[in-house]
Amino acid sequence: MTEILHIVGGGLAGSEAAWQAAQTGTRVVIHEMRPKVETFAHKTGHLGEMVCSNSFRSDDSEQNAVGLLHWEMRAADGLIMATADAHRLPAGGALAVDRDPFAETVTERLLTHPLISVTYEEVSNLPSSGHWIFATGPLTSMSLGGAIAAETGAEALAFFDAIAPIIHFDSINMDKAWMQSRYDKGDTEAERTAYLNCPMTRDQYEAFIDALLKADKTEFHDGETAKYFDGCLPIEVMAERGRETLRFGPMKPVGLTNAHQPDVKAYAVVQLRRDNALGTLYNIVGFQTKMKYGAQTKVLRMIPGLENASFARLGGIHRNTFLNSPTLLDEQMRLKSRLGSGATIRFAGQITGVEGYVESSAMGLLAGRMAAAEMAGHTLSVPANTTATGALITHITGGAEAKTFQPMNVNFGLFPPVDGLKGGRRGRRDRYKAYTDRAKADWTNWLAQSAESA
Repeated sequence: MTEILHIVGGGLAGSEAAWQAAQTGTRVVIHEMRPKVETFAHKTGHLGEMVCSNSFRSDDSEQNAVGLLHWEMRAADGLIMATADAHRLPAGGALAVDRDPFAETVTERLLTHPLISVTYEEVSNLPSSGHWIFATGPLTSMSLGGAIAAETGAEALAFFDAIAPIIHFDSINMDKAWMQSRYDKGDTEAERTAYLNCPMTRDQYEAFIDALLKADKTEFHDGETAKYFDGCLPIEVMAERGRETLRFGPMKPVGLTNAHQPDVKAYAVVQLRRDNALGTLYNIVGFQTKMKYGAQTKVLRMIPGLENASFARLGGIHRNTFLNSPTLLDEQMRLKSRLGSGATIRFAGQITGVEGYVESSAMGLLAGRMAAAEMAGHTLSVPANTTATGALITHITGGAEAKTFQPMNVNFGLFPPVDGLKGGRRGRRDRYKAYTDRAKADWTNWLAQSAESA
């Protein structure tokens, strides 16, 4: 095959798309604007850099939809999941990774692949010929975003995403904090003690909420509106929705016993998760924030155990861009307005309206395979919506209501029901197991059929 697949964006989705296409024998060029053109959130020029959390969330492939997505990507020889497994950190039942070695390994594997090359440049327009995948993520450049809007006749939607702070471990007071995963979850001692916990009394919690609500926040630019994704709300926004919201969200005290005062039940608990293999850095779980830097250090040091916290990175807020995919993309992830033209343009990753590292990577996996198949002269079937990957692609390319389309994590609500199973909470465990058993069988069949048609 002499044709080249061009992939714009070397994040998780673009990296996975490149890997999947190259593994079929397709020549790939990745166009990455970093480090020549920097973004607010990125710190390096590595491919596959993780800019927010270092967690891929639950790794439970029997009871959790994102864990099922992990399973499907592993079964498809996914680069992102293989690299995550190689740089795994203890995180209870979750999959957390050491972010810098992770990105370095992704970069090395792509650069050393004989069919993949990388060019460091900004692509600011939609091309008129060739096969392309745009996986530019939530921080798509203004020039490219303008080109997309001009092409589609509709403005890209936008929401704001916030980044959680990272703290140096040696600045945390372990006389107040303790190590424990919620409900002691995990198969090893390292997993069962993967989280660092800071307890709060009721008075401490109320004072914290007061300070949070009064703190100086980042202001939006003229013409911008705050359409936050509910799975990544800034803590200030949660607090504004009700004083107890945080205590029933990231600060919930359930499943934890204070090692220093086992008979005293905390009113709220702030959890931190290891951010690197050395254990020298911890990020505050669920504490995305739009507080100004000075306010962050003041308010966060009110948390017991963090009175003298030293911050490796403060939280921040940035504008995320995504397409109204149900309107603009077909089931093959192609831009409808370019069908039949000289260029085949696909979109993948978070710009399509999926939310999360794993979901973005899964859409890259699918786009890479679909593009490679089309370049080889055949059409790759869409995975059944009974699979996690298939449920996501079905949702963003037609299953969602276009008028109210918002970023979506994978969840069992996107799956068709299994006949004969009880609804409600009591039947949930059996229902989820039935979902995942069916998905694994259908995904395995799809992979086999894809291989036969290649």
